Amino acid sequence: MDVEAVFEGLAAAAATITGLRTQPYVPDAVSPPVFFPAELDIGYDKAFGGGMQDFTVTCRVLVSRADDRSGQKKLQGYLAAAGTTSIKAALEGTRTQAAGALGGACHDLQVKRASGYGYYEHPSGLFYLGAEFEVYVIGRGD
Repeated sequence: MDVEAVFEGLAAAAATITGLRTQPYVPDAVSPPVFFPAELDIGYDKAFGGGMQDFTVTCRVLVSRADDRSGQKKLQGYLAAAGTTSIKAALEGTRTQAAGALGGACHDLQVKRASGYGYYEHPSGLFYLGAEFEVYVIGRGD
């Protein structure tokens, strides 16, 4: 699998949520609300002959903390299991029988969990309210 294609697919899928900005990489500065892949673990040789890989991608969503109540309400919408603002639903909604997931960047994916609800310091030195999503991705190895 191509890491860049997976990251771009994750950002494109999350971008279907109205008002959510997305990046296929960790941005230097953020303009919340924003979603991006933040960390990556790669598993190799998952099938006979080494033909499959799996990735665990930790994605982050950050919202403004200018108004604690509205920021938390927005974040809770992104954390929902379903609905028009659900990041889980947006990412898993890319799954198709014919093409795989994320526009063909992988065979399949599953949003396994959301965690870390709280404040995050971004490299810019500012703090944002946010959470992380653990996304399990499988596909053919390169």
